[in-house]
Amino acid sequence: MIPEMKEYEVQLIKNKQLTISGNGDDTAWDNAQILTDFCSPWNNKKGTEITFKALWDGENLFFNFTVLDTEIHIEKKDDSFESIGNSDRVELFFRTDDALNPYYCLEIDTTGRIMDFIAYPNKNFDFDWNWPKNDLVVKSSVNTGSFIVEGSISIESLKSFNLVKNNRIETGVFRAKYIKTQNECFEPNWITWINPNTESPNFHVASSFGLFILKE
Repeated sequence: MIPEMKEYEVQLIKNKQLTISGNGDDTAWDNAQILTDFCSPWNNKKGTEITFKALWDGENLFFNFTVLDTEIHIEKKDDSFESIGNSDRVELFFRTDDALNPYYCLEIDTTGRIMDFIAYPNKNFDFDWNWPKNDLVVKSSVNTGSFIVEGSISIESLKSFNLVKNNRIETGVFRAKYIKTQNECFEPNWITWINPNTESPNFHVASSFGLFILKE
């Protein structure tokens, strides 16, 4: 484990259920630590503002991305992973340790489409793998000037993949923002909680992960 990893405290929900609606309006979110410490290390363009929150209740890890964005790009050719991969989206990666062998990726666009896969070192992705459907809930909404992606992941599934250790989960929190260029193409601006200090954009390295602390 990297000793200087950034930490985010996931507060425990007590005596209350959190409803995932896609609107991020459950009052339980008022108790979450607010994470806005995002950067775009490879691009001097200003990234859109992101607010991330997470909570847990002993059975589920809840997450909430609220993103200020007035120009959302969605590729709607089909619902393939390729189409999701060419759209504005938010991402959560989870790893067992810094060997990244394996790690687990959830990439979710503004319509709630999910690209989930298991990955191995050197960007070896297995797209035939999926997060167990009964252990993952995702909903989203698009509003004037912003969008919300929220969801829940069962703690049981996280533990089954050996991702929870002493109430700690090694996690990457990312965003892909597509920007129209002068030639009418869309190019991604990569935004991350942790600056991996790589020469070119790359979230698939050990240095891009931080630490979620599940508080009791």
